[in-house]
Amino acid sequence: MTVIKAMRRREFLGLGLGTTGAILLSQCSRGASQSSVPGSALAQAPVHSSEGGLLSFDLVAEAQQVKLGNRNANLLTYNGQVPGPRLEAKPGDTVQLRFTNRLNQSTNLHYHGLHIPPTGTGDNVFLEIPPGETYSYEFQIPANHPAGTFWYHPHYHGLVAEQLFGGLAGLFVVRGELDEIPEVQAAQEEFLILKDFALDRSGNIPNPGHMAQMTGRIGDLLTANGQFNPSLEIPQGGLLRLRLLNASSSRFFWLSLEDHPFYLIATDGGAIASPVELNDLVLAPGERVEVLVKGDREPGQYRLLNQPFNPAQGMMGGGRMGGGMMGGGMMGSSPNRNSTETVATLTYNGTTDALPLPNQLLTVESLPEPQATRQFTFNHGMGMGMVFLINGKAFDHNRIDTQVLLNTVEDWEIINTGTMAHPFHVHINKFQVISRNGQPTPYAAWKDVASVSPGETIRIRIPFRDYAGKTVYHCHVLDHEDRGMMGILDIQQT
Repeated sequence: MTVIKAMRRREFLGLGLGTTGAILLSQCSRGASQSSVPGSALAQAPVHSSEGGLLSFDLVAEAQQVKLGNRNANLLTYNGQVPGPRLEAKPGDTVQLRFTNRLNQSTNLHYHGLHIPPTGTGDNVFLEIPPGETYSYEFQIPANHPAGTFWYHPHYHGLVAEQLFGGLAGLFVVRGELDEIPEVQAAQEEFLILKDFALDRSGNIPNPGHMAQMTGRIGDLLTANGQFNPSLEIPQGGLLRLRLLNASSSRFFWLSLEDHPFYLIATDGGAIASPVELNDLVLAPGERVEVLVKGDREPGQYRLLNQPFNPAQGMMGGGRMGGGMMGGGMMGSSPNRNSTETVATLTYNGTTDALPLPNQLLTVESLPEPQATRQFTFNHGMGMGMVFLINGKAFDHNRIDTQVLLNTVEDWEIINTGTMAHPFHVHINKFQVISRNGQPTPYAAWKDVASVSPGETIRIRIPFRDYAGKTVYHCHVLDHEDRGMMGILDIQQT
């Protein structure tokens, strides 16, 4: 008896964007999808894996001219590449990363989704690494760390959106139990880093303008691994494992693959218990999923499509930057801003014996009842321009907003009383979404980003484990974070 669950789109959106998000989606113009000739074969960033329990690597952030598709683009890069190098490690490994800042502004690194110390040389987002300086990060990945698709990006407050939009992002993969499930192991693996860009005629990123800085900058150039509509191949009968990251500053992706369902096997924090069949999926900024695709259709080409959708801008409208419009145009000059666009193209090539889907994956831990419940209200107000608030306060690096005790479990209610969606992200400790507007979620999953639609309340259950110290929680529409929607979390020893 199969345990694969089929989900209707509205049920899945209830997990990702909530009821209001589903309404917004249903009102979105579907339009005729673009015809687009597939580009070159999907490129993968250079991979640097741990050896003998050690991942040692030099990483440099610098401005560099790179190819974005067939265009010369002046972007911010890690090691001269967009996206940056893919780092891979295993549970128990030590990571030593020597990071050099060759930008003209301060920066640092956030190891998004990794459960590692928030202090010292770990995932310390309070560090400032000035231009020209080198800093050595060193930490150990816990022996019980789950396998998953994680990533690294800048997190120097006030410049996060600008630096990520400029190109600074790379994958950090932890290999483990999920990779060893026979059906998953047999699948062909591809990573897709989804990201929007904007370029002027000189190949520079245009000034975002006031409206885009308030509502979240959106670029008109959609890329997968820095390419426009790259091609992937699969044999008929084969199985494709797609590992997807939304590395955009503000853009949501609403994805579907022509004539093929997705079989969800993992979310931000790792594997779920059994595959869930989806017709399409939504990725908020910062979110990751892993899906399997069966090569069981007629040979041909099938497009991975993205439908236009930007709930982060909500009722504010504008936020799409450039294009000669006063704060209201999308960055760049694409005529397809309101059309469905092709992100990548899947082509059948050859045949193989049919590979089965897994029936079971990995157990998702049931969390105990919470020892405390807190509420966090997201909204925005007007100060020097628009500011974004949590519980009526904008971020202050001198203020502790929330204190919790190590080795406890809490329920947090995230309430969005504003007009824009806010993807909620907590550093260091992952969580489970328990309910949306009082309705329980249909299956258990570990998350570190959960989008909250206007008017929606979600309840998350979060265990604080292993590491004491200060870290942060915030909206992952990064212009919202930079404009105040972040709080400091102090995890205290019991």
